Amino acid sequence: MGIQRRILWAGAGAVTVGLVLLGAGYAVYLGFAPERAAYPVQGIDVSHHQGEIDWPAVRADGVDFAYIKATEGGDFRDPRFAANWRAAGRAGLPRGAYHFFTLCRPGADQARNFITTVPASADALPPAVDLEFVGNCARRPARTEFLRELRSFLAALEDRFGVRPILYTTRDFHDRYLRGELSSYGFWLRSLYFEPQFPDRAWLFWQFHDRGRRRGIAGPVDLNVYRYDRAAFLRLLGGARLGAAGPVDRARAAR
Repeated sequence: MGIQRRILWAGAGAVTVGLVLLGAGYAVYLGFAPERAAYPVQGIDVSHHQGEIDWPAVRADGVDFAYIKATEGGDFRDPRFAANWRAAGRAGLPRGAYHFFTLCRPGADQARNFITTVPASADALPPAVDLEFVGNCARRPARTEFLRELRSFLAALEDRFGVRPILYTTRDFHDRYLRGELSSYGFWLRSLYFEPQFPDRAWLFWQFHDRGRRRGIAGPVDLNVYRYDRAAFLRLLGGARLGAAGPVDRARAAR
């Protein structure tokens, strides 16, 4: 009986220590942000899930840019896009629009949805397309079919906005559909906490957090950094053509 009790106490102690370490690790994650010296341009991406946003407060909290969800699939329009787009612009915050690409609709249909929703603003960041499995439909087309539809979507946006869109993606989606493809496009990679290390793929934007906090937003928000310096970031505004490379700022070059 004594031995059993000691085993139970040891087990309970181990569980308690594990929970404490887990909680401490989560607290570290919640407070994590890459150093400003290395990544001076930092921003957010939002949708209607963030509710009403106080954009001047967001900008005052060190947010340098925002990507705002506009559309999804062939017919969904984010109900807060127009209000967010106008208010972010009035606050003087550089902003871009993004589209969630569904695997169940033709690329041309999705492009029409985005083009009819998003204004062609001369001072906007290039449009972005969200490519991931989470939240997508159950269909998994062949790689060749997916790339055909995606290229149709991208071509339509390039014709309308005059810039190459940025491709946001996750590691699993990238490895299944995008590895080795579309190397002339800028990529926005999701990798929570750790800098992205995708095979043969440089990144332009990095989403490092999905539970961040910023003044002006009531709940959690996605946090991102731009890879290069402010001068390179400003060249994205107003129609600069995108590639996968760019000038490295002095802080990063010195590492």
